[in-house]
Amino acid sequence: MSTQPKSTMMGNISGHGCSKPKESEQVGSPRIKLSDGRYLAYRETGVPKCDAVYKIIIAHGFGSSKDMSFLAPQELIEELKVYMLLYDRAGYGESDPNPKRSLKSESQDIEELADQLELGVKFYLIGVSLGLHGVALVATTVNYNWPSIPERLIKDDFRNNLLKFGLWVVKHMSGLLYWWMTQKLFPSATVMEKNPVFFNDRDQDVLKRTPGFELLSEDKLGTKSIFENLRHDFLAGMGKWEFDPLKMSNPYPENESSVHLWTGFEDRVVPVELQRFVSSNLPWIKYHEVPCGGHLIVYDSDVCSAILQALLLDEEPASYIPNLSTAIA
Repeated sequence: MSTQPKSTMMGNISGHGCSKPKESEQVGSPRIKLSDGRYLAYRETGVPKCDAVYKIIIAHGFGSSKDMSFLAPQELIEELKVYMLLYDRAGYGESDPNPKRSLKSESQDIEELADQLELGVKFYLIGVSLGLHGVALVATTVNYNWPSIPERLIKDDFRNNLLKFGLWVVKHMSGLLYWWMTQKLFPSATVMEKNPVFFNDRDQDVLKRTPGFELLSEDKLGTKSIFENLRHDFLAGMGKWEFDPLKMSNPYPENESSVHLWTGFEDRVVPVELQRFVSSNLPWIKYHEVPCGGHLIVYDSDVCSAILQALLLDEEPASYIPNLSTAIA
């Protein structure tokens, strides 16, 4: 989880239907050229940028792309005059990979995207899952390696050992992992794809019908470049960080904005116990819990509406205020 101040709210002043960045290369989608020579692809939706009251960048999660759906009703988007910019993070979709990917480089990509598309002096950033930057963090990943997470919370969590094993394999035996995921002799269905251990019933429905959420499907992993990009993304997000997010101070001490954390009570990728611990240690975060939600709550129209209303209008959705005194089974 990161709320890098410059990349979340600050940019420099255009729209789908208004103007184009100075440097772009057309592939299938518009792209900007970054300062290091890479290209970053993006997609614009909502109202035209030049008519917008609110401008939002959405950073997709692991295995997804700019084609993900943010299902806020069109009527609400038009009523609030919201412009949304979704982009392919480095190596995803039509964006070039970044062999030096890090949390810092992800933040810099967002800054350059906002500057070249001239989003203005204020915009909002929504980060989904492993898209770790944002002032609205939706089902955000919690790294089990963060120093402030107590052992009592994770010692019996199977995800902790799975993460440790996964990090070792992708660092030291990536070739063998690639072979296993692509060989045809044995069923090698990926660990996470449509696995009920990680996805509740609502998530399973999303995976059946929603584009823009590739995950680790076998046909995608057959392409070595996709496999390598997923590997680097996993290492950047779940490896060792240079700072402890749970030691962060409020980036908005004058209440000029706020940071929101959204999680599903039935999230089986990032357990709700960890999200509650994060929110209790960072009291300046506004914490929201979706009662029957899994990890893919961003594909729920009601949740997306509530995210916009809370972020833009500071309207607290009563149905998503958690009862923190309720014991978790």
